[in-house]
Amino acid sequence: MDPIFELSITLPPQGSRNLFRVLHQQMRSAIVTGRLQPGVRLPSTRKFAELAGVSRNTAVAVYEMLQNQGYILICPGSGAFVADNNPRLTPPDTVKINPVADHRLNAFWRNPPALAATLPPYYRYDFRVGLADKSAFPFQTWQRLLVRSQRTLAKAATAYADPQGQAGFREAIAAHVSISRAVACQSDDIVVTAGIQQGLDLLAKILVTAGKTTIAIEDPGYRPTAITFAAAGAKVIPVPVDVEGIIVERIPPGTQVIYVTPTHQFPLGYTMSMARRIALLNFAQVHGAVIIEDDYDSEFRYNGKPLDALQTLDRNGSVFYIGTFSKSLFPALRLGFVVTPLWARQALLSVKRFSDWHSPILEQETLAAFITEGHLARHIRKMRQRYGQRRQVLIESLSHYCSDFLEPISTECGLHLTALVKGQLQAATIAAQADTLGIGVYSLDRYPIAGQGSNGLAFGLGMIAAEHIDDAISSLAGLKSIRPSDTRTR
Repeated sequence: MDPIFELSITLPPQGSRNLFRVLHQQMRSAIVTGRLQPGVRLPSTRKFAELAGVSRNTAVAVYEMLQNQGYILICPGSGAFVADNNPRLTPPDTVKINPVADHRLNAFWRNPPALAATLPPYYRYDFRVGLADKSAFPFQTWQRLLVRSQRTLAKAATAYADPQGQAGFREAIAAHVSISRAVACQSDDIVVTAGIQQGLDLLAKILVTAGKTTIAIEDPGYRPTAITFAAAGAKVIPVPVDVEGIIVERIPPGTQVIYVTPTHQFPLGYTMSMARRIALLNFAQVHGAVIIEDDYDSEFRYNGKPLDALQTLDRNGSVFYIGTFSKSLFPALRLGFVVTPLWARQALLSVKRFSDWHSPILEQETLAAFITEGHLARHIRKMRQRYGQRRQVLIESLSHYCSDFLEPISTECGLHLTALVKGQLQAATIAAQADTLGIGVYSLDRYPIAGQGSNGLAFGLGMIAAEHIDDAISSLAGLKSIRPSDTRTR
């Protein structure tokens, strides 16, 4: 006989794709908060489906997920029971957060990171950073491959997939990075993620001991990394950069994790020199540290010879190489990857499994075909030419109109270009005034890990046509007469 079960279940609107997730979260919450006590016998999946108003398949999937996560025990012939080894959540009014994480998160969120989604949706001249141009993406080809993948999956057995990622997709990634970045890896070295952000979150979970682990991050740099690791309880140490990249001598001894963007430093754009790369790897070896190498937009190289990735140079298994397809394709795809050392693979797979089990199968299969059939390489070549033209026009326009107050930083790759402000004028003031003219541009004061950040502007290349750049920069040039005391920020 099924037990009495009076837990209130709130379902999303009919037709929602979040039914499984919402139901799982409510059951998990009831267990970890103690509303369902250890040892309590749960209804059968058939009865649970009836009480919750869902299909039995959904009920079975929820129970299986809870069992795999250790929240319940399913005993054949006896039923399902709440496990007695679950950690209990502290009630909200007395919850205690790691003081290191709490202090640093508050500091970071007083000045939140610049994300494209926080900006207004339209600008006459759009230099927003981090967004790719999808107007030339071959959506018809993508749709054809998507339909083909759907047909293949329709014939496959119903089951959860490999948390590491589809084998064919990982093989395609390994081939792609070996050609595009000379990264030496096998498909087994790759863990598929929902973009770089999830990769960072997973790495924080396996690398951080709350209150003890120290991570060094480039300053200025990618602030979501600082937020992610601070949330895990790490102590975040900002380390300055110069024209050769992160200043290794400024990394404190005892640092366990180092996060860098060596190919195209974010946001300044410098490329880490070979000497600095060797020094960084030597530091990691001597101090027993690991390096997270974020190679977020290196496919778009316009000139110069590419330097070997840190992962390629590494001989000690100290580098985690993370990449994404949001810049080469489009952000909504939400697929990325981590090339992980062998010693960390199983730990990374474990946290991936309990994070979201696995990344979307249909998108993985479609992108695998997109890569192996050569469509990705063709698209990158096309976009490299398009972005290269915009970059050249931007450099020429800045030189023509703004040479007296803006100094572009020389960069050989990437989807944005940075220019430092000369004199007393403040970049934040320029950005605020540019906004009123319909010009979307970032000031670098959005990117400091500590302190005030650099006085400069970042110009994204993904959202503005080449023929509009000259007009945009000529309009921006008229703002150089703004009084330095006008410090409004966007």
